[in-house]
Parts: sequence; structure tokens; C-alpha cells
Amino acid sequence: MVNTISTVALGNSSITLSRQGLGCMGLSEFYGEPVQKAEGIRLIHHALDLGVTFFDTADMYGNGHNEQLLASALKGKREQATIATKFGIVREGANYARKINGSPEYVRKACHESLRRLETDYIDLYYIHRIDADTPIEDTVGEMARLVDEGKIRAIGICEASAQTIQRAHQEHPLSAVQSEYSMFTRDPEQDILQITRDFNITFVAYSPICRGLLSSSTVKNNDPKDVRAFFPRFQSDAYDNNQQIAHELSKIAEDKHCSLAQLSLAWVMAQGRHIVPIPGTTKIKNLESNTAANQLVLTETDLLHINKILDSSIVSGARYTVEGMKGVNI
Repeated sequence: MVNTISTVALGNSSITLSRQGLGCMGLSEFYGEPVQKAEGIRLIHHALDLGVTFFDTADMYGNGHNEQLLASALKGKREQATIATKFGIVREGANYARKINGSPEYVRKACHESLRRLETDYIDLYYIHRIDADTPIEDTVGEMARLVDEGKIRAIGICEASAQTIQRAHQEHPLSAVQSEYSMFTRDPEQDILQITRDFNITFVAYSPICRGLLSSSTVKNNDPKDVRAFFPRFQSDAYDNNQQIAHELSKIAEDKHCSLAQLSLAWVMAQGRHIVPIPGTTKIKNLESNTAANQLVLTETDLLHINKILDSSIVSGARYTVEGMKGVNI
């Protein structure tokens, strides 16, 4: 396959990223059975061949399994990759229930454990995964800054934070990335976060840019207890049917553009700003190839106006997470 992905600078750093990354979470859990190790390694290697160099993981994905899988895939290839991982969500056993911990002691402990699982001397981009309401963000980021000084991490990121928290964190140490959910169905960051990241030269990393499959041609509604979407409000009965109707209207534009709805979704996200880097996840090589091909899709002003007309006249039904999943969000 031909490398068709451009690169961008990671905000306030010397790091260069592929314009599209790979969200690795689904390789370990949450969307049904995890892939076999060999399949996961094959997909990550293929991503590198396609020009994807930015890999997003977290310590809580598979309770460490995801970081270990990425380490296995990147043996002998570490310098080709930019690794982003996260800490702060403390799961209670193997359940979805969680606590948030951003204490300085936990920052350091979590970082050392991630370094061990990733089998690397440094993490390129280290995020606080959710905001700990009981720990001042200055204390969390202050400890992360000490890890930068020690060479254990290269850049600092923050996830799902409010505008005020982003500004406070950035004053403590320059942030390189803010990660939040962003898609045609989740436009919350447009209220203030996208502008703040532009103003502060912070890369905005968009996760779930295809809205967990809602913005694709695949049928994602199911009752698999290992697929977390079965419990999310947007995938429930009337809400799901409403959202599918909106997706159907958008798919007509995709047909006119001779692309898939997922490709249209990715192209739309990237069209919202050069500093925005989407990290779609997949477990299938054919989807990986399709996603990366979206980098060649050009949306005209007419296309964007048509898309926005549909979005502005529609209401997406259902919250994006359960109450448990919203812990530490927008604080």
C-alpha cells in the first residue's frame, strides 16, 4: 500500500505525528472479543506501512494488555512510532466501574508501570485520562512536568477537560495535546475547546471520530455483553433509530463523493482544523486501509455547508456515555 498520510507537528514540542493516528483500545476489549495477539501485531505493522505512526493506548485498556500488545508490535520499530498512553482511570477489578486518580504519587507510579509494559525508556505523549476533581490539576501536571525533566515522557496531554482546566494546566506546563471525543455526532469541543487549542498551539486529538461506528455503514447495534456500546444511550432503541436516520442522510453525501460514510466522517473532522488529529480505532485491516484513504478525500466548501445543514437541523439522541463513563469529564 502507498503511504498517503501527511504529518503534523505535535503542539509545543519537537515531535512529528502522522495526521491520522490509530486508537488501539478495541484490540484489547470493549468492542467484543479482543483480537488474537498475532492479528493485533499484524494490524499495527500494517498501520506503520500505511504511514500511521501515532498510536494511542492507555493503562486501563485491557488492564495493561493493550500497552503490552503495542510493545510486542513495536519491537525493533520503536523509533518509527509515536506512543501516547494515559493514566488516571482506576478500574475496580475487570468491571467498567472506575475511580479517577490524578495525585502526584499515582502519576509517577502509573508512568513507571506503563514504561515497563511498553518496554520503552520514554513515552512520547502522556495524558491524564480523566480529571480528578479531588486533586488540583496543577499538582497533577506539576508531577508530569518532573517526568518530562527526567526524560521519562516527552510531552504532556490532558483528556476530556473543561476550558478552565486546560488553561490552568497549560500555565503549569505547556500542553502538547488535548484529547476529547469529536465527530459529526459529538460537537461539544466546538463550544470553546477547539479555539483554546488553536490559541495555545495545542494539538487536538479527536477520539471516536466515527462515533463508535454510528457514522459508518456497519450495523453496530447488538446485545453482546462484551461490547460496551450495547449499554450506551446512543445505541438504545428509539435513540439508535433516530441517529441512524441522521447517518442515512449523511451517507447520501458520501455516495455523491464516492466514499464511505466513515471516510466522510474522518475527512469532516480533519477539515475543522489543521491542528486536529483523529485516532479512529479498528480491528480489521480493510477498515484501517479505508480510514487512511480518507486523508485523500477533499471536502469542498459546498460539501461542508451541505453537511452542516444536515447536522444543524438534526438532534443526535442519547448521551455518549453512561453516568459511570462520564466520571472526570468536563471538569
